[in-house]
Amino acid sequence: MVPGSSRDGIAGWLGSTLKVRVRAAAERGKANAAVERVVAAALGLPGANARIVAGNTSPRKIIEISGLSAAEVARRLGKDSA
Repeated sequence: MVPGSSRDGIAGWLGSTLKVRVRAAAERGKANAAVERVVAAALGLPGANARIVAGNTSPRKIIEISGLSAAEVARRLGKDSA
């Protein structure tokens, strides 16, 4: 996660890690909420389907996605299957 960016969006993959940029500051959970919204929107899901389950205070987060298989998440986010 990159808080305080000039725009919200998916910046791409760094190995097996998805880089997400958000405008929100990393204070009082604002950036975490923005990450959940950005990831859900990129997947075409409602915001409630993407939830941070680990790393709330860290730049590296684990996000639980409900409603899609891992393969479908990777496909929608442009992750190479190789």
